[in-house]
Amino acid sequence: MTLIIAGTMRVPPENLPALKPHMRAMLTASRAEDGCISYSYGEDVAEPGLIRVFEAWRDQAAIEAHFKATHMATWRAACAEHGVSDRKLSVYEVVSERPL
Repeated sequence: MTLIIAGTMRVPPENLPALKPHMRAMLTASRAEDGCISYSYGEDVAEPGLIRVFEAWRDQAAIEAHFKATHMATWRAACAEHGVSDRKLSVYEVVSERPL
């Protein structure tokens, strides 16, 4: 069963340019992980500093390995340094999929 992690986080808009290289590094490392189907961030065009998060994982074991990956510690430190806050993420279990 595929697991989706989706939600938001906030970063002060003036800090976003400095955070973007860390975001790119996180995307690259996460997308290379076994079990990662999709991993992306998107800046909300209506709310500066609101980042939308979307991840798809093969299973819970892949998510648990992701949380233990060395690049996660680097990412967490960068988030703290650049004022990332209000992180709201949820996990969704996908039991079926069809084109829309």
